[in-house]
Amino acid sequence: MDILGALMNGFAAAITPANLVWCLVGCALGTAVGVLPGIGPAVAVAMLLPITGKVDMTASMIFFSGIYYGAMYGGSTTSILLNTPGETASMVTAMEGNKMAKNGRAGAALATAAVGSFVAGTIATIIVTLFAPYVADFAVRLGPPEYFLLMVLAFTTVSAVLGKSTLRGMTALFVGLAMGCVGLDQISGQGRYTGGVPELLDGIEIVLVAVGLFAVAEVMYAALYEGRVSETQNKLSRVHMTRRDWRRSVPAWLRGTVIGVPFGCIPAGGTEIPTFLSYAAEKRLTKDPQDRAEFGTKGAIEGVAGPEAANNATVTAALIPLLTLGIPTSNTTAILLGAFQNYGIQPGPQLFTTSAALVWALIASLYIGNVMLLVLNLPMVGLWVKLLKIPKPQLFAGILIFATVGAYGMRQSAFDLYLLYAIGVLGVVMRRFDFPTAPVVVGMILGPLAEAQLRNAISIGEGSAVVFIQRPMSVALIVIVLAVLVLPRIFKRLEERKLRAATAK
Repeated sequence: MDILGALMNGFAAAITPANLVWCLVGCALGTAVGVLPGIGPAVAVAMLLPITGKVDMTASMIFFSGIYYGAMYGGSTTSILLNTPGETASMVTAMEGNKMAKNGRAGAALATAAVGSFVAGTIATIIVTLFAPYVADFAVRLGPPEYFLLMVLAFTTVSAVLGKSTLRGMTALFVGLAMGCVGLDQISGQGRYTGGVPELLDGIEIVLVAVGLFAVAEVMYAALYEGRVSETQNKLSRVHMTRRDWRRSVPAWLRGTVIGVPFGCIPAGGTEIPTFLSYAAEKRLTKDPQDRAEFGTKGAIEGVAGPEAANNATVTAALIPLLTLGIPTSNTTAILLGAFQNYGIQPGPQLFTTSAALVWALIASLYIGNVMLLVLNLPMVGLWVKLLKIPKPQLFAGILIFATVGAYGMRQSAFDLYLLYAIGVLGVVMRRFDFPTAPVVVGMILGPLAEAQLRNAISIGEGSAVVFIQRPMSVALIVIVLAVLVLPRIFKRLEERKLRAATAK
């Protein structure tokens, strides 16, 4: 009853007219931020921090949280309609959602993304409400060996599932890992692979890579190889989800939520790992051959529903370590931590007692924000789908303008623009020869994190790799990694034997 009473007090604070307005503005602004490529929630919150300096503390935090999870909703819109992820977490959505849009199913893709985000966000918020201290207590027990193996699991899953061959997936992954090594070494401070270019000492911005490989490469590839696309390609056949779409989406939403919540509680690479794991799971678990054949061709609705649910579950669950331990697990939660500190509050185990009113108002606003975002997004599906009617030249010009402005706005550097278009050319080459682009971004994001965790793990083991088999959780992760690499090949050989035996008869 204590939790329920505290939550009711939180609702009483969150539904005041002023706080409701702040929540609505944050959700709407967050959705817009998610739609625009190159501008993420972390950038938006950072830019607005000075503006809200004199705003009431509770209203300010509700506003920032609205931007935070609103951006995750908005990111799916351009991913599906334009194959231009507003956030790196929407890359997986772009892979299947854009194919659905090109086959006249943009409405269904947008609807399953919106409803899946609502379902996952609500379930994750309930978990935050009930189990925040307990889940955080489990997550804090994981050490560098477990974090490193989690990232290895992400590498193997992405490489094995994406692309037409594991070799191509691995090649793309190593390109990303190489990009992640550019810049100053985390421990020695030595410059690595900069080629004497001062602008590369800070490393390559992940936003540049994501926008370059997806937005810029999409426009260049279309201009070079799809100059005479049939205008019937993007016609909309249905705005709402069919009964079959619902039947396929509901299990994917639930599985995505289950995958996403644990990853929100640990600093293991943000939303990228759970979204890719969810996509891999849906691709493996789809039984119907007709549904399975839609992956990578017509666009499978499970490939949108699962990752979107995992994305929003991770985003919401990330508040658990932030509020209970003061540990941010993403760029945006790190800036939210700074927002707390601006008001003289240090998130941690005592936050639920010293600032209970603020915490429970913030948690209550998550429930309200999810409803607001569903109301903002679902009825507007038809409006978003009308973007498909924009003529191709104007559409591509708009994508390039948004990508260029977003990339330049980060550091006001002309060098970033050269780099953006160079990465765009790389994306065109990779698409032309059927190399998957998503592993590049995953390798670049997780490569430096994996390197740091590997070094920490080896230090703990005093130079010995035995540390990876001394903990039950790390051993379990090693087994899972080996299963991901070995089992598909075993199953494939067994199927080939059955096929040969059947043809021999």
